[in-house]
Amino acid sequence: MCNSLAPAPYRAPTGATEEKEPRRQYPPAPEPLPVAVMDNHTHLDFRHGLLEVSVRDAMDSAEAVGVQGAVQVGCDLESSRFTVQAVEADPRLLGAVAIHPNDAPEYAARGELESALAEIEELAGHPRIRAIGETGLDFFRTHGEGLAHQRYSFRRHIDIAKRLGLTLQIHDRDAHDDVVQVLQEEGAPERVVFHCFSGDEELARICNRNGWYMSFAGTMTFKNAGNLRAALAIAEPSRILVETDSPFLTPHPHRGRPNASYMVPYTVRSMADVTGNDLSELCSRLAENTLNAYGSWA
Repeated sequence: MCNSLAPAPYRAPTGATEEKEPRRQYPPAPEPLPVAVMDNHTHLDFRHGLLEVSVRDAMDSAEAVGVQGAVQVGCDLESSRFTVQAVEADPRLLGAVAIHPNDAPEYAARGELESALAEIEELAGHPRIRAIGETGLDFFRTHGEGLAHQRYSFRRHIDIAKRLGLTLQIHDRDAHDDVVQVLQEEGAPERVVFHCFSGDEELARICNRNGWYMSFAGTMTFKNAGNLRAALAIAEPSRILVETDSPFLTPHPHRGRPNASYMVPYTVRSMADVTGNDLSELCSRLAENTLNAYGSWA
């Protein structure tokens, strides 16, 4: 992780390093969007490329291509504390804090899950923290007894979001039916976002019926992601968002290289192709939806 908020150069390395490790370089900037949007899920404290990039430079690069704001997301106590620092340092950021579902069993094994959840609730009281997330269920990386801790943690995060009136950002990996079941059993918060939407048309219809947001990442640009494009095609226009999940999930044609908020335009243009929307109209819709999901950046 990179927890520095100090300025740092935001450019690809040059010379011998560039030749030896091209896949760890940041890709070139895309053409700017005609109407500004927001990246509703990024991890500015995670380092994936060769460079340590500051919050300020990351957001400057994003703003230069029409990405005027982002939601910085915490996954554990360290990154959630960083999130509070980041939203205080740069007004272009809002924040989300949580214990990731894959981390919940580890906190529980150390006897620290309850205290961690208590600190998450305390951090969530900051006025620029607008979401509890990312939380949810992950059946890809966690198995056996750990799943019980995941479910418990997910239910507790739902409760925190409801009591504080915050949006819920869901991490859902290979667990669609169970995530929906828990939301129905607990009673979903007023605003729910399926971060990095990974479902199909069936899950999209469930989200449509319940008024849940579907946030599409660079994955929907991948050649093998026909299910995501089919889901986007039937998603209610008022329920779609865009994100990077950076530094991961870099969109085509730069898949495999480090991702950042300035890469959002690649995904937005792909979304416009799938939905048949005019690019400017889609950008305006995405910006409006993001404000409805998280509130004003002002």
